Amino acid sequence: MTNQDFKSCFDQYFDPIRNYIYYRSGDADLATDIAQDVFMKVWEKQFKDLKYIKGLLYKMASDQFVSHLRKQKVADAYVSTLDFRAKADAPDQDLHYQELKQQYENTLRALPEKQRVVFLMNRMDGLTYKEIAIRLDVSQKTIEKRMSQTLSTLRKVMKGLSIIIG
Repeated sequence: MTNQDFKSCFDQYFDPIRNYIYYRSGDADLATDIAQDVFMKVWEKQFKDLKYIKGLLYKMASDQFVSHLRKQKVADAYVSTLDFRAKADAPDQDLHYQELKQQYENTLRALPEKQRVVFLMNRMDGLTYKEIAIRLDVSQKTIEKRMSQTLSTLRKVMKGLSIIIG
């Protein structure tokens, strides 16, 4: 793999790989880190045949994401054994905004992966339901159902939080 081949591969696939991991994880920093690690491995291995590089990149990114989840599960189990006590001082609107934002992000992370991917592809990339259906190789009705479920979940959680805050 020449420098030019790698640069071309990187330019073409870095953003899609990063977005793929972001849609699965809901964490932009993690997605960027994993995408960078994948391309570092590609550079280190110096693949000769670039015919199947796209599939290989997605597979490597997916494997690295699953590995991260396994490590995170162990770390979360440890953290859950610790006893944290937090104090809450309420500076008015900023606190409300932060709570709403945090709840929104937590809700997105808690969504089933398929729903989160559809929601973010629509909201972040601006893709239509038809375009998402083509990319995910499912029917448009499936995409509509997943989006409906996601929006319903978000409405319930956010409405419940605004009642508590307001």
